[in-house]
Amino acid sequence: MTTPDSAPPRLTFGTKIAYGFGSVAFGVATLGLAPALLQPYLNRVIGIPAIWVGTAIMLTLILDAFIDPAIGRWSDNLRTRWGRRHPLMYVSAPLVAAVMIAFWSSPTEWSPAVAGAYLLGMLILLRFSISLYEIPSSALAPELTADYHQRTNLLSYRYFFGVIGGLGMNIVLYQVFLSPEAGGILNRAGYVQYGVLAAAVMAVSILVSASGTHGHIKRLSRPPERTISTAEAIREVLQTLGNRSLLVVMASGLLGGVSTGMTSALSQYFYLEFWGLQTSHLSYLAMAGVAASVAAVMIGPPASRWLGKRNAMIALFAVSATTSALPLGAALLGLMPSDGSALVLTILLVDIFIATTLGVAGYIIISSMVADVVEDAAVRTGVRSEGLVFAANGLLPKFTAGLGVFAGGLLLTLVNFPTHAAQGAVDEQIMRDLAISYLPISFTLTALAIGVLVFYRIDEATHRRNLENLQDAAATIEETSMEEGHPVVVGAGPG
Repeated sequence: MTTPDSAPPRLTFGTKIAYGFGSVAFGVATLGLAPALLQPYLNRVIGIPAIWVGTAIMLTLILDAFIDPAIGRWSDNLRTRWGRRHPLMYVSAPLVAAVMIAFWSSPTEWSPAVAGAYLLGMLILLRFSISLYEIPSSALAPELTADYHQRTNLLSYRYFFGVIGGLGMNIVLYQVFLSPEAGGILNRAGYVQYGVLAAAVMAVSILVSASGTHGHIKRLSRPPERTISTAEAIREVLQTLGNRSLLVVMASGLLGGVSTGMTSALSQYFYLEFWGLQTSHLSYLAMAGVAASVAAVMIGPPASRWLGKRNAMIALFAVSATTSALPLGAALLGLMPSDGSALVLTILLVDIFIATTLGVAGYIIISSMVADVVEDAAVRTGVRSEGLVFAANGLLPKFTAGLGVFAGGLLLTLVNFPTHAAQGAVDEQIMRDLAISYLPISFTLTALAIGVLVFYRIDEATHRRNLENLQDAAATIEETSMEEGHPVVVGAGPG
């Protein structure tokens, strides 16, 4: 296993900003690909039946779950003068922009069936192009720093800019492109304009991040080129994916992904039809989310140091999940103000702020925990597989999020939610039936996802031992190579 010529110094503020800024693209993509936007757009604007939409989104997410590990493996084994990660990041920028525009600009004269087939193809390409940036970029975190706590700090920038990008674009979408003056959520032209702006923002953020971290390429891990059989490659992949702590995180993602997919698919329906909010109010909720992302960056790293990564993450997720369920549960019990009142919006704003703050802080910490898996797996396999590890972490959540979206579409079908329904015209009993069906399923799955994480085993002491073991192994390889007259640069990775 080879590494840079010398360990890099502690990361500068500029490097953290540059690395994190790339997640603006991921945040914008998360908004654009979120079932909360896709489901009503394809269902209510394009006119595709809800069950078809849910099925299509599920299929693209399942396909994405297979594509991501392939990109991760490709990134781990790529050898260029620009390193392993940056070439893919640079290539993704123009590809993301082109496909983003194409997806949101389907011709209006097409029938729902033809438009649906076109949009399905574009959706697959869009997910691929985003993964082409996101996976190599994620893999940079454990390479940029091996410090147990600095990783959490670095990833807090990533989540901060990701939330800012997604929620910032959300504000523009609902305040400008889909505002009541522009025609509301059924304004098809607004989605076209959104696609053009989103494409530009995503391309710029990717290029800024890639160029801003370009100077670190010479210090990143440089494993030697190897020629191995297919069987050996498969064995390495299985050994990496068989890491106990990674399996725990993946199992949690499997359960939580279904809940997340359902919530994302149905959230806009609840906000507009159950709570009686206006489309402009959705941007206010996004603003609360932006404020929450700032608070999360301040809470996540200190909580990690105080409680330890695993305990802090479990506590943050548990309170966030409970907070998220309270308004809907209270409404079903008749404890909330009447729909559409200013007090409802205030309660939802406070709820969004608290739940998002704690949730994002938890995701910051769990991403840092995944970064720690890299060395833990390398001790057992002898191979650093940052790209594969981060792709695997997102594999099951994407797969099960697709199932969650399908389940959301199924619930809409079961309660007879009307296609092409004008805002405010949906029967109250339909929305109440939807809430009664959704809430217990979502909360139970989330609780199980949190509970599984108690089995994660990598703490700071374990991480320190892993680094020491890798350094000892690297020293042994270097000594052997020198004795054989083949000097190589070896080591455990960035410091």
